[in-house]
Amino acid sequence: MQPHAPVFNAGTTTRGTAMIALYDLMLKAQNGSALDVMAKQFGLAQQQANEAVSALMPAFSEGMKRSAANPYDFSSFLKALYSGEHAKYFEDMTKAFTPMGINEGNDLLSQFFGSKEVSRAIAAQAAQMTGIGQEIYKQMLPVVANTLMGGLFKQSTSPFFPGMPQQSGDNPFLAAMQQWMEATGMARKPEPQTNPFSNPFNNPFTQAFFGTTPKKEAQDLFADNPFAKAFADMVAGMSGKKPETDAAPEKAETPADSWSKFVNTLFDTGLEMQKDYQKNIEDIFDTMTKQAETGTQKAPKAPKDAG
Repeated sequence: MQPHAPVFNAGTTTRGTAMIALYDLMLKAQNGSALDVMAKQFGLAQQQANEAVSALMPAFSEGMKRSAANPYDFSSFLKALYSGEHAKYFEDMTKAFTPMGINEGNDLLSQFFGSKEVSRAIAAQAAQMTGIGQEIYKQMLPVVANTLMGGLFKQSTSPFFPGMPQQSGDNPFLAAMQQWMEATGMARKPEPQTNPFSNPFNNPFTQAFFGTTPKKEAQDLFADNPFAKAFADMVAGMSGKKPETDAAPEKAETPADSWSKFVNTLFDTGLEMQKDYQKNIEDIFDTMTKQAETGTQKAPKAPKDAG
C-alpha cells in the first residue's frame, strides 16, 4: 500500500504552556540527535524516522492521558517517572536498544497501552499511514517509551532545556503540578504577604514581651490521604517550597476539570494531527477498554484508512 500524505505538522509545540511537548521532548534526546540515532538503528532515512516518531506521538499521548485519568491511579506513573531509571535512555538512546532497555520499555508500554494487542494495533495503524513497516514500529515502541519517560523525568527535575528557568522553583512542570494540587485541595494557595508593621503585636519582640504567640491552625488534610501527602512533599521538595496543607479556598473549576486540563497539557503531542488518524488511535483504546469491561479478548479491528 502506498503511504498517505503526512498526517501531522511537525514542530508545532504545545500551545499556552512553557512545558515541552512530547514530540519536541523526543527530538531533544541524545543531545538533539534522536532522529539520527533512530534512523541508523532502524535503517530509515532521517525524514522517515521523523515521520515514524511523529506517527507514534498520538498513541503515547492518548495512553499517558488515560493512565492518568484518575489522580490516584497516577501514582504508578509517578513511581516509574521519579525512579530516575529511564533518564539514561534519554541521554544515551543506544541503551534503549539493549535487552534490558527493551524489557523496561515493554513494561512502560504495558502501563501506557494496557496490552500487547493495543501496541500491535498502534503499530499497524502507524504503518498503514506512513508506509513504514509494522515490524519496525513494534521494535521502535519500547525505545520511544523509554526515551519519553526519561525526557519527562529530566523536564520535571532540572531546567536542562535552553530557555527554561534556571531555578527549579520556576520549573513549569512543577508549577503545573502545584496548580493542580491547589485546585484539588491537596495544597493551599499561598497567601499574600502582609506588612509586619501593620500589626504591632505581630512580631517576635512584642509577642515575647506580652507572652503571646499566634495560634497555629491544625493541618490534617492528608490524615486519610497518604498519596496526597507524599505527592505534596515530593513537589515541594523539588520546587524548594514548603507544602501547604490547609483546606483549599473555593474554586471555580472542579478537581476533575483541573486534573483533565493538567494531563492534557502535560501529555500534549506538540503536533497538529489529522482528525481521522487521531480518531483511529482513540478507537483502538476505546475498543480494548470496552473488551476489558465485558471480559472479551478480541483484538482491535484492523486500522482504518485515514486518507
